[in-house]
Amino acid sequence: MIIDIPEGQEPIGYVWGDMVPGIGMAAANFSLSVYSHTTLGLREFEAARLRIAQINGCRFCLDWRTDRDGEKVEESFADAVLEWRTTDAFDERTRLAAEYAERYALDHHNLDEEFWSRMTAAYGQVEIVELTMSLGSWLAFGRLNRVLGLDTVCVLPTH
Repeated sequence: MIIDIPEGQEPIGYVWGDMVPGIGMAAANFSLSVYSHTTLGLREFEAARLRIAQINGCRFCLDWRTDRDGEKVEESFADAVLEWRTTDAFDERTRLAAEYAERYALDHHNLDEEFWSRMTAAYGQVEIVELTMSLGSWLAFGRLNRVLGLDTVCVLPTH
């Protein structure tokens, strides 16, 4: 980790809260809002989130599983996300969520009419905006945690 964390301080809380409170608290609230206010199904949400985590390489994000009222995706789900093109574990919306996450992170200049035609056939406009904002949150904050090395010292919080 490249940031010096004072002894006794929790790394995420210190970096996000104490070091840059004006930015960090707003970022934390945005990140929490993605989980608290989503209208997306758990499988779609997790397919997109995990694909971003895989691309970012954030260890914390890769270990995390969103819990909705005691329900989480199955253990093999992360492997299916890696194989989103060919897996039979996904319906069309889940596959599109993983595809969109990958293209958003790696090839956003080439989101073409063919992709948007498939996306708008499966998702409403509000869902597309919500998913896009979620992708932005995960890409930015997961990458921040990975680049600064925070992902190696984080402890998974309980919801």
